[in-house]
Amino acid sequence: MPLIKSISGIRGTIGGKPGETLSPLDVVKFTAAFGTWLLAENSGNNNIVLGRDGRISGEMVERLVISALNAVGINVINTGLSTTPTVEMAVLFHKAAGGIILTASHNPKEWNALKLLNADGEFITAEDGAKVLAIADADAYNFVGVDKLGIATTDDTTLQKHIDAILAHPLVNISAIKKCKYKIVVDAINSSGAIAVPQLLKALGVKEVVVLNEEINGRFAHNPEPLPQHLTGLTNEVNKLQAHLGIAVDPDVDRLCFVCEDGSFFGEEYTLVAVADYVLQHRKGNTVSNMSSTKALKDVTLQHGGEYYPSAVGEVNVVTKMKQVDAVIGGEGNGGIIVPDLHYGRDALIGIALFLTHLALSGKSARQLRSTYPNYFISKNKIELQNGLDAKKVFGKIETKYKNHPINKEDGLKIEFDNDWVHLRPSNTEPIIRIYAESNFETTADNIARRIMQDIKEYM
Repeated sequence: MPLIKSISGIRGTIGGKPGETLSPLDVVKFTAAFGTWLLAENSGNNNIVLGRDGRISGEMVERLVISALNAVGINVINTGLSTTPTVEMAVLFHKAAGGIILTASHNPKEWNALKLLNADGEFITAEDGAKVLAIADADAYNFVGVDKLGIATTDDTTLQKHIDAILAHPLVNISAIKKCKYKIVVDAINSSGAIAVPQLLKALGVKEVVVLNEEINGRFAHNPEPLPQHLTGLTNEVNKLQAHLGIAVDPDVDRLCFVCEDGSFFGEEYTLVAVADYVLQHRKGNTVSNMSSTKALKDVTLQHGGEYYPSAVGEVNVVTKMKQVDAVIGGEGNGGIIVPDLHYGRDALIGIALFLTHLALSGKSARQLRSTYPNYFISKNKIELQNGLDAKKVFGKIETKYKNHPINKEDGLKIEFDNDWVHLRPSNTEPIIRIYAESNFETTADNIARRIMQDIKEYM
């Protein structure tokens, strides 16, 4: 599998030839390049925070990364098993020059990745990423002598500090959550969520917490992307235990979705919609989501008197747009929640706390709360990219075919059909083209997606 270098980091499968996978040589190469760039950008600050999810390859990659960073003169503050949002916040706690998270997020167990953070605990920009890649391509690392080697220390307090910050958030109501005496089932997908989510729930006063797939071994019990077709075990357990709610996260705990008390799905697209609805009740302002997300967020935002703004896909793009429009809440339709007054990063933990507060104060069940929002349907599909295929040429032919419809080319190709839309774009995280379509009717969304997928296959 080829290495994928994007705004989502350096990502690839473990095992295989250097330059074609995330081999040990590639881990060292890109880590050293990032460290070299970071030192040039942050004069006098040579500290980096490191954390990883529960992947099988995590410890091996962690050792390589620590050694490579020490070799360029960087001190590593290692948080060990952690979550992406926790590492993002830990960069701020330690006032570090940046951070690295070892996780391939929702990708299967054979994948891993280096997610690169700046001094603000945010993903580095595409421009900065290009500089890191240029250093790697030129082998222009700056390794230091023995007297200047960096050191590695550990910090096992960052998750609790992260949770403490969530508990102190003014819109999190612990007493309201406690009063509801919720029984919650969590699918931790054999990764860091097995530690982080139960610890948060107990801090919020939830006494009955059942954890599925809680052994942290990286051998994911099912496909780790938190989609309905992968979460049958969670829905079955919610029904069996008559729980109030099911919670699913991805391996690095930055994506979040819910299962209602009757086993139905709240919908990952509606995680952001529900949290935004709650936040907008208390803080008037604007919202942002990427253009592959449901238009229900726009509906809710307008109802509260705010303005909605779309962004290109990718957390760094959403964050950039949120800062531009001073958004009070934002995120992505894949269950990613960004609460800017906590930190500018997708964070399933603050998402859980705000959702449970909203649910408790509403006096509704999860299913009843879901029924208060517009009912749109998104059909999510993908086509594998063949090696050497130029997706831009394919998109150009599709653009020509649908030239009489409104088209947005900011991120791939988004085509509007009256009240419906389809968005096709190369993935930042996998060698695929994603095809998302939304409509008021499920069959219509599916039909639009199938039509575009047939177009793509013909032009490929």
